[in-house]
Amino acid sequence: PLVIEKKIMEEVRAAAGDQPLLRILPYKKMKVGVVTTGSEVFHGRIKDTFTPVLDAKLRAFGLQVDEHRLSDDGTEHTRAAIAELLDLGMDMVLCTGGMSVDPDDRTPAAIKATGARIVTYGAPVLPGAMFLLAYYEQGGRQVPIMGLPGCVMYSPATIFDIILPRVIAGTEWTRREIRRLGIGGLCMECRVCHYPVCPFGK
Repeated sequence: PLVIEKKIMEEVRAAAGDQPLLRILPYKKMKVGVVTTGSEVFHGRIKDTFTPVLDAKLRAFGLQVDEHRLSDDGTEHTRAAIAELLDLGMDMVLCTGGMSVDPDDRTPAAIKATGARIVTYGAPVLPGAMFLLAYYEQGGRQVPIMGLPGCVMYSPATIFDIILPRVIAGTEWTRREIRRLGIGGLCMECRVCHYPVCPFGK
C-alpha cells in the first residue's frame, strides 16, 4: 500500500530497536577470478561455455572476469588454481564444474583444501541445490569462494543470482540465512523470467 497507519510504523520501529529499518549498500569494485574445472574442458574436448555466462552476469554489476584458469578433475590441481587467483589478489573466486556427486566431482574438496571456511555445501534452492559458499581469510579480509553448479550456465535465475548481489555489496552470508532461502526458493521457470520481481529466494 501507498499509505500505512502511523501506529503500525511505530510498532515496526519499536521492534527494530536501535537497528535501521533499511540499509542500502553500494556495490563494490571487485577483481573476480574464475576456475573452470573438468578434464573435458582442460584437454580441449569440449568448449567452456560457462565462463561467458558468468562474465555477462558480472557485467550487470559493473564487474568482469579478470583472471581465468582451467583445471582438470584433480583436487590438487584445482586447489592450486584457486590459490594462484588468491595470490593475485582476487576479491572473489568462482569455481565451475565438479560440483555434483560423481566420483570425479572434486571441486568442493579442492575449495576446502585451500583452508577456506565452508559456510555451506548445498542450498535449499532450485535451481542450485549443489551450491557451495566459502570464505578465505587473506590480509584481514574475507574473500568469497563459490562453487557453482551447472544450472547457473543455463537457467536465468539460480542460487548464484540470489547470493551474488550481497557478496558484491561486501556483506557476508551465514549458513542460517542460506537455510532460510528454502522459503520461496523454488524457481517456477516462468516463460518470461522477471527475477528478482518474484518470490524466488525471498
